[in-house]
Amino acid sequence: MPHLPVTPELEAQLRAWLAEDIGRGDLTAPALRGRQGHAHWIAKQPGVLCGAVLAEALFGLLDPQMRVRRLVEEGEAVQAGQQLLELEGAAEALVAGERTALNLAMRLSGIATATAALVATLAGTGVRLADTRKTTPGLRLLEKYAVRCGGGLNHRLGLDDAAMLKENHLAWAGGVTPAVAAVRAQAPWPAAVIVEAETAREAEAAVAAGADGVLLDEFSPDQLHELVPRLREQALAAAVAGHGRGRVVLEASGIAPEQLRAYAATGIDLISTSAPITRSAWLDLSMRFDPVVA
Repeated sequence: MPHLPVTPELEAQLRAWLAEDIGRGDLTAPALRGRQGHAHWIAKQPGVLCGAVLAEALFGLLDPQMRVRRLVEEGEAVQAGQQLLELEGAAEALVAGERTALNLAMRLSGIATATAALVATLAGTGVRLADTRKTTPGLRLLEKYAVRCGGGLNHRLGLDDAAMLKENHLAWAGGVTPAVAAVRAQAPWPAAVIVEAETAREAEAAVAAGADGVLLDEFSPDQLHELVPRLREQALAAAVAGHGRGRVVLEASGIAPEQLRAYAATGIDLISTSAPITRSAWLDLSMRFDPVVA
């Protein structure tokens, strides 16, 4: 099960999101003050749950005595009508946190569900699905957590994770070889160097320069069937010459879902896509309130 620690930074975000909705104060609170309530979450459509851990933390900020019982763990598949959470605590807190908690969980569960569908398409191929840096500002940590809940891998969390040299970098640096050499020589901490290649020549130059990974952009499956074995051989030769480790991670991107298996059959290691984060629909969840018990 993917793990998401509720750090002080994340707790501060949760408080800010609550404040966005509650504003100067929930005007319905006087009708509920001093009363205890029960509530539960249900899934209104099938999918993969993500965000229950945030709901637990969020309601705890509103009522430290809130009791939350998870009936489904993060990353588990759910069916329409299935109960997901049970909550018991101050009725005022249950109402105040409902919308924010659901909005987060519905958004993240949608990403997890979309990721799981693509991961299922790749089942048995040995190729992993990875995300990209196309995320909503302020939500990157959570959206990438949702990808993990769906069975995907996180690519770079930010520009400081790994160096990905793209078209502009290569043009300004004078080519693949000087770009890779500059990063290797001057990066302030050890990091993987990845080159985005748009041609076979760029891919071969990246391997020869000792890049740790090559992102093969807009290649056809037929082109990759021919190119991938050659790059594997060149990686071994580069290691003998003192460049690289003899193993290069080969990644493809820009692939339609219906072509995933065709690309997986070419011998690549990863397929990266922004689709689960940028194109997924929210998963429909609902919070049902049981009669007030006190």
